[in-house]
Amino acid sequence: MGRFSPKGDCLNAVTWPTPQPPYPEAVLKAVVQGIQELDPDDRAIAIGMGVPGPVDAAGRVARRAINLGWYDVHVSDTLEHLTAKPTIIGNDANCAGLGEAWLGAGRQFQNLILLTLGTGVGGAIILNGELFVGHDGTAGELGLITLDYNGAPCNSGNRGSLEQHVSAQAIRRRLGCEPHELDQRARQGDTEAIAFWQQYGRELAAGIASLVYVLTPEAVIIGGGISAGSDLFFPSMIAELEERVLPTSRSNLQCLRATLGNQAGMVGAAKLAWQFVKKQF
Repeated sequence: MGRFSPKGDCLNAVTWPTPQPPYPEAVLKAVVQGIQELDPDDRAIAIGMGVPGPVDAAGRVARRAINLGWYDVHVSDTLEHLTAKPTIIGNDANCAGLGEAWLGAGRQFQNLILLTLGTGVGGAIILNGELFVGHDGTAGELGLITLDYNGAPCNSGNRGSLEQHVSAQAIRRRLGCEPHELDQRARQGDTEAIAFWQQYGRELAAGIASLVYVLTPEAVIIGGGISAGSDLFFPSMIAELEERVLPTSRSNLQCLRATLGNQAGMVGAAKLAWQFVKKQF
């Protein structure tokens, strides 16, 4: 959790463990305690929060956070009641995308997509400088697009999704090892690991190609834990994109690694809050 100025300066930050089990009441109580530590003089004017799953279009209800066991949790109402501060929530990947667009690798672009490569594959879409969430708040699930009609089953109900090809869980399933182990092996000259990352880049590009054709972004930003090895797969990814996407759809397209790391979600949640304040007043 952090306290941010309108320009994005982080005034102070704290880290609190997620209560276990992560019941909504316990988690939101911990959030309030963190806010009190961050802002003992009660100067903050609004709250923004990222949650791991889709939220409603108004940014008030966590509709489904599978890893927390949350279903239709009225986060904003609860925090507003406990803090007396206007509150807005967003999907955590959307927050990360908004953070990168505000203060990170995407700050010079008005139209971009973010893919977070980790345990799963998250995504965010920024169009004309604004986070795009669709009519019902759930747009931007970029990791769930289909690569292989008959591929491995996905928790979403899809099969052969991008997530089932390029996430950490997909790598474990296919090769029986962790991404960081393959990263280390490739840097030591292991030809099998090097070949894997080259193929990984091509598969990632196949998914990105579909997104580029639909959205024609100025930039594709890659974040998440697997992006630490981006130098191993970016060359094959970019080469594959150049083959798959017409030049007219990828004019001046830039592929960049995210720069905010684990802070991206917090930064984006702060931006959500400032945008909310601006609209309210």
